[in-house]
Amino acid sequence: MLVYKMWPRKKEEKWLDELSGVILSLKTKKQVKKFLDAILTPKEKLEIAKRLQIVKMLFKGLPQQKIADKLNAGIATVTRGSREVQAGKFDFLKDFYKTRGSYFWRN
Repeated sequence: MLVYKMWPRKKEEKWLDELSGVILSLKTKKQVKKFLDAILTPKEKLEIAKRLQIVKMLFKGLPQQKIADKLNAGIATVTRGSREVQAGKFDFLKDFYKTRGSYFWRN
């Protein structure tokens, strides 16, 4: 019988807490880039960056299909991002972009 295991379990949750702590301890953009270069493959870094662009474009009100086409992303990925935006999980990013001006709103 196959038993479904909820993720993250305690051990994995501790790993995520540790990762969050390491990221939080980084003081400069250079340190963050160095850390990401060391821990992620180039493809993984681009996928994370693409998801951030999806969120940003959703904030701007662009249609999901247009976002998918523009970023060469799967519609399911954009839809997932949209659900997370609608649930308010990225509200903290609105202030980030607001305080950094129009440069960050360009794609």
